[in-house]
Amino acid sequence: MPNSPVSTDAPWEYTLYIPHDPRAVTVSRRTLRLILTLHGLLSLSEIAELIATELVGNAVRHTKGPAALRLRWAGRVLRIGVWDADPTSPAPPLHPSAEAENGRGLDLVRNSTDGWGWYLLSSTGDSGKYVWCELLAS
Repeated sequence: MPNSPVSTDAPWEYTLYIPHDPRAVTVSRRTLRLILTLHGLLSLSEIAELIATELVGNAVRHTKGPAALRLRWAGRVLRIGVWDADPTSPAPPLHPSAEAENGRGLDLVRNSTDGWGWYLLSSTGDSGKYVWCELLAS
């Protein structure tokens, strides 16, 4: 079967369920890079990996249960989302210090993406929250 050119226009979606384990951050980042490479979106991979690392890292660091990384491509927009079982707000600190080792991740997400947000999950039988952000392809 010959290789055909990869279309970046067709919508797709992937979900990676991850355990509560610090190694899940690396697995998520590498999986994301592979997915973007296979879909011809390597130009988004550097920022997408950084953002996914922050979101998955927060889920592993600040919660006690499993999590999931969800990637969705539609209309030239990459949506990166992370579910975790903790319903606590992911609000970033008001004035993170430039020297602080922690607390700047969501500011990075907010300043490096074309939009971000979060919402509680309860109506679907799931619990916890879903934190998402979007990257527009140029």
